[in-house]
Amino acid sequence: MKVIRAVRHRDSSNMPGNDEITLCLTGDVMTGRGIDQVLPRPGDPALFEGYMKSARGYVSLAEEASGRIPKDAGFDYVWGDALSELERRRPDVRLINLETAVTTHDEAAPKGINYRMNPANAPVLSAAGIDCCVLANNHVLDWGVPGLLETLATLENLGIAITGAGRDGDEAARPAVLPVRHHRLAVFAFGSPSAGVPHAWAAGDGRPGVNVLPDLDPDALRAVAGRVSRFANSGDVVVASIHWGGNWGYEVPEEQRELAHRLIDEAGVDIIWGHSSHHPKAIEVYNGRLILFGCGDFLNDYEGIRGHEQYRGDLVLMYLPAISAGDGALRGLCLVPFRIRRFRLQRASHDESRWLAGMLSREGDRYDTRVELDADDTLVLEWDDVLC
Repeated sequence: MKVIRAVRHRDSSNMPGNDEITLCLTGDVMTGRGIDQVLPRPGDPALFEGYMKSARGYVSLAEEASGRIPKDAGFDYVWGDALSELERRRPDVRLINLETAVTTHDEAAPKGINYRMNPANAPVLSAAGIDCCVLANNHVLDWGVPGLLETLATLENLGIAITGAGRDGDEAARPAVLPVRHHRLAVFAFGSPSAGVPHAWAAGDGRPGVNVLPDLDPDALRAVAGRVSRFANSGDVVVASIHWGGNWGYEVPEEQRELAHRLIDEAGVDIIWGHSSHHPKAIEVYNGRLILFGCGDFLNDYEGIRGHEQYRGDLVLMYLPAISAGDGALRGLCLVPFRIRRFRLQRASHDESRWLAGMLSREGDRYDTRVELDADDTLVLEWDDVLC
């Protein structure tokens, strides 16, 4: 057994013979509701929540907690310090789970909490250079099928790849296939009812919707394996994005871990990219492949909302795995910590970064992973190189 430690990422895209690709992965990006109201072209703020009737109310809560939010900010405002980190680290592909409908449709699904961003604010995604939006989640149909169709059309017009939802079952199940220099990245996306994705949202024959993974069991594995074998070529780096589990708590259900292992062993998946939890969860490296059980949120409008403070949901992470394009194995993982303040990402303080490192090491102990702080407060994953 040997200990593997990530190396600092550098721009090596033009180095002869380089077969390492670096991804940027985030958890949930919620640019709707309060975030939409501080972007240059806010949409209708009307909400249908018991707690809040206007999205502007979430802006007020954040301002009461942290101070004034600029009313004339550009599309780059919310990304804050993340933009300079992206420029410095230069990942090959930037992927997010976009957890909002991008629509002006005004008939909300009867579910209580509904996210939408004005399509005129969609350039916020281009401002961060987003290459692909995963849509298999429990908010993309918050404004019904018309809202989903407008979301798809808006992202397509921006030239952003989509996976996890579509105009029918085939489109929803189809991966986003992204060229990365001389290789391909195939991103599959699945939404689980355990994360609040209704079975009724499942896309089907002529029915728009989400690529729903109905159960975390052998049947689900066979379905995923079949889709991977149908669409992915030999030599592709394969990512499985799974929106699963609850919002709070560090527990990783055994069925999630078992499915992740079997997707790696039997379906040829190289990265399990899990999300839904509002805070980061444990990281595992299994047979040389990365498993992120829960990435936490990356952007949201929860600032000023009380409850669950022990999880520090205001502290978020940018995940930068370096992957061998030859065999999909993990070569290193750096995590850049931020804090959401005034609806904007700012680099976390040393103490905040240290707290995240301690939490991830504590939760990763059962999986033989640890996180250390690098000189610039970047978090670096260490793991025991054990092949099962």
